[in-house]
Amino acid sequence: MKFTHSKVLVAFKLAFVAATAVAGVVLSQGAAAQTYPNKPIRLIVPYPPGGGVDFISRTVFGKVGNLLGQPFIVENHPGAGSTIGSELVAKSPPDGYTLLIGDMGTFAFNSSLYKNLRYDPQKSFAPISLTGRLAFALVVNPDVVPVKTMDEFIQYAKQNPGKINYAAPGPGSPLHIAMDLFKQRANINLVAIPYKGGGDAIKDLLGGQVGAMFLDIATGLAHLQGGKLRAIAVSSVNRLAALPDVPTVRESGIPGFEAYAWQGFAAPVGTPPAVIAKINTAFVTAMKDPEIRKRFADREIEPLEGTPLQFVQLQSSEIPKWAEVIRKSNISLD
Repeated sequence: MKFTHSKVLVAFKLAFVAATAVAGVVLSQGAAAQTYPNKPIRLIVPYPPGGGVDFISRTVFGKVGNLLGQPFIVENHPGAGSTIGSELVAKSPPDGYTLLIGDMGTFAFNSSLYKNLRYDPQKSFAPISLTGRLAFALVVNPDVVPVKTMDEFIQYAKQNPGKINYAAPGPGSPLHIAMDLFKQRANINLVAIPYKGGGDAIKDLLGGQVGAMFLDIATGLAHLQGGKLRAIAVSSVNRLAALPDVPTVRESGIPGFEAYAWQGFAAPVGTPPAVIAKINTAFVTAMKDPEIRKRFADREIEPLEGTPLQFVQLQSSEIPKWAEVIRKSNISLD
């Protein structure tokens, strides 16, 4: 194919315009990163105040704001399994001034729990960093479920199929879905009793209306130490410092079992990579603060600050794992 002089000139002009446009985008993103942030940053928590996600938001991001030179304004937008706050951020301008902090429900479960989800946990956000993770303890009320070990619990459940009620705080929550994973792996039949939140669930567990539940360690320690409840296993890969005598579910005869409530934060997709990097650096630096580390330890939260890639890798492995659990349990929140 032969090009005339005019065609060559037109092709050259088009290539020049395209290259100039790309260069302009790169330069504008670089300039944005240099001036970022020049106003307060909204951090959307898609859960009510007082929970684990909210705790991390208010523990860490004051320090992150100090490092960046602008305050973080923490806003709680709860409802619909975190989808309301998540959708708000997904539709926000990708400029780094509206961020989302969520958990495995936000970034993994919801794509399987909701048939008409109005955001995509993987495609709608640019991950910034994981923040932390929290293991669970499988606890029983010994007056209702008279067992001391995981093996005894499984045997008792098999001898009494469908007769053990367990608390499922927040349908579709990590505590709920973790129990479904356990039921499937142990091949036992337990009956879920749904609760709006953990407070009512623990109250009924203590009162004997339900016999068991997965409970986050920070919430459960006081009751476990008081002797009213009994921990028979923990969901982590290794034993926990707070409960050194309690074996893991893996040790108790269910190989490969692992369940954590992990959390992380992200920006709307399209946010300039240089802005993402700037926020990430400030967050990782903030997490080195001894007082912040102590507050995490007091709540039995394992810090997980790191790179956006580590967030992506965890999310990519967790979504199919929990999708299979949710499918087998036939759970839908639509």
